[in-house]
Amino acid sequence: MTPDPTRRTVLLATGAAALLVGCSEYGDDEGDSSAESASPGQELAKTSAIPVGGGTIFKDEKVVVTQPKEGDFKAFSNICTHQQCPVASVSGGTINCTCHGSKFSIEDGSVQNPPATKPLPEKQITVDGNSIRLA
Repeated sequence: MTPDPTRRTVLLATGAAALLVGCSEYGDDEGDSSAESASPGQELAKTSAIPVGGGTIFKDEKVVVTQPKEGDFKAFSNICTHQQCPVASVSGGTINCTCHGSKFSIEDGSVQNPPATKPLPEKQITVDGNSIRLA
């Protein structure tokens, strides 16, 4: 005869399963960028849609486009180099990951606030007239 599981056993098993799911959500992959959903030549935005001193996150294309100075457009991966969370916002001159507080420069993707230690990888874009496209 097998004993019925106790309430404690059930709670421990449920908690352990939830912990495993939560820990794997943001990246057991090591930043593999081979599965990109962005297509070369694809228009991301009009230049007027990117604020000077700020930027815009294109979640589906996995890219952040910034405009540090008038007419100077940059693009970076939208995946934080700390634990592969998607970045959440662009404000105050930084690209911000709210998972653990990392911040990156809108000018060159460099780390402005840890825990990330590596910069955001740069992405190639072209500006043709008032259109910003993936290169």
